[in-house]
Amino acid sequence: MIVVLASASGFPPVRALARRAGLRCVPDSADAPHRLALVGVSPVDRDELAAALEARPDVAEVIRDPGSAPLASRHFRPDPSVVAVGPLSIGGGAPILAAGPCAVESREQLMAVAEAAARAGAGLLRGGAFKPRTSPYAFQGLGPEGLRLLAEARQQTGLPVATEVLAAEQVDLVAEVADLLQIGARNMQNYALLAAVGAAGKPVLLKRGLGATLDEWLMAAEYLLATGATGVVLCERGLRHFDPQTRNILDLAGALAVKSLTHLPVIADPSHATGRRDLVAPMALAALAAGLDGVIVEVHPDPDRALSDGAQSIDLAALAGLAQRAAAMGVSFATPSVRRPSAEVEGWGR
Repeated sequence: MIVVLASASGFPPVRALARRAGLRCVPDSADAPHRLALVGVSPVDRDELAAALEARPDVAEVIRDPGSAPLASRHFRPDPSVVAVGPLSIGGGAPILAAGPCAVESREQLMAVAEAAARAGAGLLRGGAFKPRTSPYAFQGLGPEGLRLLAEARQQTGLPVATEVLAAEQVDLVAEVADLLQIGARNMQNYALLAAVGAAGKPVLLKRGLGATLDEWLMAAEYLLATGATGVVLCERGLRHFDPQTRNILDLAGALAVKSLTHLPVIADPSHATGRRDLVAPMALAALAAGLDGVIVEVHPDPDRALSDGAQSIDLAALAGLAQRAAAMGVSFATPSVRRPSAEVEGWGR
């Protein structure tokens, strides 16, 4: 349930009451709490607890059924939340452009893309060090060496880094480098991984599963928030469908619908959603025109020679063109507040 306080002074007694009932009390703000989410499994009758809370003079309202994902819901935070990713803010303002290769293949490839992304006004560098591939014989990424190269690219450009975590045992290693930990579509309902990533205490990019409903997507976000993630950015990356002309179908209606249910930022991935480089820019612009909080696109210096997902990767000139077309629409992308190179790369320097 969600408790709306009449004043911030009601926080300590309500928290004490929740703890006696076996529930965790999560405030919407550390400074001046106004809303509290009471979450967890409790032997106490919820209606009795709600009635006791409603009788208190320091409680203005009790929302007994905020849905299955209370921490992610607008009942908990009516206004859009802003997720801090290093020096970049996502949500509640200018949209972001995240760009980078599907997989980190080499220093030359990554640095070329990172510098082009910075020139285009991107706020976030994406790149896969560990890659989940349908075929066991496909390129799986450079692993730790890919992480080292991402750290170097951040040092050179000042762009924060997003990269995917595939398994719970990778979390500590990847979290040393990544400013934004990514959960891929295939792992959206890998609850052990969600809990491990949430416990890292960092912001998370959560991609929607290939056939996931909006409620299932929000429940996955709830796992992350409940276990300690400092923020979650939802990413609509396309749903599996029946027409072979595109890899998936970009569900912009669903992305807009989920924005009405959650305070979390929502971005779109037109690269995975279409699987076709000629459709990436048009669908990215459509997502921005629809009012999403940003787009994430795959970029490669020579897409036809990419070791992973070349068909859906745009080249450096197309990235610049996308940024120019967005500017012509009046879109100004959010960029890091400080682009100060990190002190060192050794030891993943930040």
